[in-house]
Amino acid sequence: MEQLNIESTKFTPEIKFHPDSNTLELKGRSYPENTAEFYEPVLMWLEDYVEAPDDVEISVNVELTYFNSSSSKVLMNIFDMLDEAAKKGKKVMVNWIFDEEDETIMEYGEEFLEDIEYLAFNLIAKDDGDDQ
Repeated sequence: MEQLNIESTKFTPEIKFHPDSNTLELKGRSYPENTAEFYEPVLMWLEDYVEAPDDVEISVNVELTYFNSSSSKVLMNIFDMLDEAAKKGKKVMVNWIFDEEDETIMEYGEEFLEDIEYLAFNLIAKDDGDDQ
């Protein structure tokens, strides 16, 4: 699969896919002016992944410190796509990474987890000393 690299801005997260480790990372704050346009490359990349015939295992690390409601909808679309891929036998793991003191982000992760049926979805608390 091809590398994906979107640099972070004040309003958008850093998004990277590392082909060597098959890891997709979303990190930072997400409240872009046009959420659909910003996340379009990610959704297209995920569609390619879901349609790929190979049996590559992928890890998705989501470490957002803030996101708006339109970003929440896109995240749910992403998790739905990944859940459907897992239902069809793809090996997918999502790590929802949050600061152990940030109950809001933790609760959002718990809400996403409730809507997931087949996907491995891990809630991972980290303290300020962690370097994830």
